[in-house]
Amino acid sequence: MKKLSVALATHNEEENIVRCLSSVRDIADEIIVVDGSSTDGTAEKAKELGAKVVVTDNPAMFHINKQKAIDLTTGDWILQLDADEYVSEKLAEEIKKVLSMSDQEIEEYEKSIPSLLIKHQQIIEERDGAIGNKNDPYSAFFLPRANYFLGRFLRHGGVYPDGVIRMFRKNYAYLPCIDVHEQYVVNGRVGWLKNDLMHWDSPTFKKYIKKNNRYTSFIASQYHVKNLPKNPISGVSYIFVKPISWFVLTFFRHKGFLDMWQGFVFSFFSSLRFPISYVKYLRIDK
Repeated sequence: MKKLSVALATHNEEENIVRCLSSVRDIADEIIVVDGSSTDGTAEKAKELGAKVVVTDNPAMFHINKQKAIDLTTGDWILQLDADEYVSEKLAEEIKKVLSMSDQEIEEYEKSIPSLLIKHQQIIEERDGAIGNKNDPYSAFFLPRANYFLGRFLRHGGVYPDGVIRMFRKNYAYLPCIDVHEQYVVNGRVGWLKNDLMHWDSPTFKKYIKKNNRYTSFIASQYHVKNLPKNPISGVSYIFVKPISWFVLTFFRHKGFLDMWQGFVFSFFSSLRFPISYVKYLRIDK
């Protein structure tokens, strides 16, 4: 079987790192953690679980440390995770199965991928542009991701399957480290695995608000870099039009209401990122 490296970037993830690394210990040949100078026990716990830990600074563009971890791997294939994610037992078995396949066997396996996932990839590529080269062998895989939010794994509101490229051949994919929303650049064909990557995203509202505050601050800094117009038209768009449109899209069109009250809270507060980020942007340099 091909060698699998697991790569993570961390910062103060003591409460998540054990669950994450424990879920891959049986399938990983090595675990590389690039830690952004955590002040809790993240690095120590990672070492206890067999990870090679490299401590560095903690840049606002977190993808920089993710790419550092990827560059340090030595495996044939890389599984890149965030510390608040973990691999389900079914996904672990599927990863082992796919790594044992030849290119031709992978080609056959991909014919059985559910249409929901294929459609989701089409939506992603409409947003980000074509990913990889469909004429080459499979070199990277999307994983469907289930996001845990206030007591429930969300399945509606456009949240699922939340496809993320996380497993790829060494030297066949990289992060440009330009934008928080950026997609992997892949040299080869991109396929799917079927089983969920579990994302322990926001188990409490306090944690959600904390992450949301950090996220909107970063978006505001991106607006600053892009010199987003500061005028009434932009103000109306970001403070009224975009949040209302987002709420209608996620809660009604994408049936977020089927996720009960958690679906409403997610749609409402995620729509607020537009006005919050814009107001933070207006305050930059003041």
